[in-house]
Amino acid sequence: MLKKRIIPCLDIKNGRTVKGVNFVGLRDAGDPIDLAKRYVKEGADELVFLDITATIEERKTLIQLVKRIAAAINIPFTVGGGIQSVEQVAALITAGADKVSINSAAVKRPALIQEIADRFGSQCVVVAIDTKLVAGKWEVFVRGGRQGTALETTAWAVEVARLGAGEILLTSMNQDGTKAGFALEITQQVSELVNIPVIASGGAGKPTHFKTLFQKTEASAGLAASIFHDEEVAIPVLKNYLKKEKIAIR
Repeated sequence: MLKKRIIPCLDIKNGRTVKGVNFVGLRDAGDPIDLAKRYVKEGADELVFLDITATIEERKTLIQLVKRIAAAINIPFTVGGGIQSVEQVAALITAGADKVSINSAAVKRPALIQEIADRFGSQCVVVAIDTKLVAGKWEVFVRGGRQGTALETTAWAVEVARLGAGEILLTSMNQDGTKAGFALEITQQVSELVNIPVIASGGAGKPTHFKTLFQKTEASAGLAASIFHDEEVAIPVLKNYLKKEKIAIR
């Protein structure tokens, strides 16, 4: 069985780390370079950087900040936000990203997934799926959670895996920032349907939430932001807890 991963996420706006609840009400959460260095020191397995307003502002990801973070860390580094072309992916990889995360652009033009996978390998392509429970159905949202798509989440997950995605970053907008626990049902549904790793995001509030995630679903990783940024849960403490609970983690 693959060991589970613990992944902090840096949501970036105007060069600063921010965090909100249900994708709104953003607040400052610190300097991204300082946080990245701290997470490496604490034993994070990977780091995710999402330039959360790049798509809305119709601009490219913050390349210079990506370079600075990449130079400061030595763990796998995924970068997302505003990526719409293979050329942008090449620039980010040159800047130090190990993987790229695409969301809105993948929904708009699914062939982009295959194009990136063909050039850089599937392991480089993370498709982020922001999902929200609407009238009893899990719907895919784009443009930083601002726009519904009518795409059904599990069907889209199956399609991105078919097109060559190497991983899915599944964020429950209903759970995001609530610290009430991960969205277990949709996470398991997606995990069962695809043969690629699924990173669960949205709702982490305490160590037991990660334990439940890994016991009740086949998610390969748990991603969190504010509980790590605010030092409510330290990564070493979380990992020690999970080990004691007999959960295989890196």
